[in-house]
Amino acid sequence: MSATTDKIEGYADEVAGKAKQAAGKMLDDPKLRAEGLAQEAAGDAKKAIGKGKDALKKAIDDM
Repeated sequence: MSATTDKIEGYADEVAGKAKQAAGKMLDDPKLRAEGLAQEAAGDAKKAIGKGKDALKKAIDDM
């Protein structure tokens, strides 16, 4: 996967996770809120991986 794809998927997961959390809060559904938290965390991790790939590519290109 490219760095850009990782970051885009990360942002998408983050948004979906936040939506699940909001729905879980509105519906008083702790399981849905937990799923939202997990999905948001996965999105943050994907974004970090994408940023790491960008940094690695820049470091290699600067050699």
